[in-house]
Amino acid sequence: MQKNKTAILLSGGMDSMALAYWKKPEYAITIDYGQNCAEAEIKASSFFCKELDIKHIIVHVGCSSLGSGTLSNNQSLKIAPTEEWWPYRNQLLVTLGCMKSITLGINILMIGSVRTDGQRHVDGKSEFYSKLNDLVSMQEGNIVIQAPAIEMDTIELIKKSEIPYSLLLHSHSCHRSNHPCMKCTGCYKNYMIRKQLGID
Repeated sequence: MQKNKTAILLSGGMDSMALAYWKKPEYAITIDYGQNCAEAEIKASSFFCKELDIKHIIVHVGCSSLGSGTLSNNQSLKIAPTEEWWPYRNQLLVTLGCMKSITLGINILMIGSVRTDGQRHVDGKSEFYSKLNDLVSMQEGNIVIQAPAIEMDTIELIKKSEIPYSLLLHSHSCHRSNHPCMKCTGCYKNYMIRKQLGID
């Protein structure tokens, strides 16, 4: 029986870092899709992967002209549920991650979504990933999409993973830029999680 070869979509944020620390995949894939914070996400992810000896793959695909909201330099669309919403973003990232994974013989791709993502975005719900898995796994390569932390919140995931807080301090959550703006929802979440955990 062939051994599973796993990868994770690693954004450099707290959730994906904690999941990667917990599950220890062989590969981590960071995608620069044209988001404002791509440089910092790559830097945080690269540092993390070096510390854990995970093979780090960086994929560059220019999709900035299709973006919306704080992650891009474009105005939010009227249908945007939140300021950071980018249309079909998670579907795009999973697709790009699978396109790279299939060239590496990876058959499991993990996503760092948590329960609270589904409260804000349709593409953060467990039902979304279930349907996406059905679609992806029926295609060549039979890649399985997993969201192991989808029933947890970020605090629960961090505690489950037992990730050292010193690693979490290297995470990047800002949506607007490569330096924390302290105004966006990503920065606010990072601040609140650190406050609840008592780390700084």
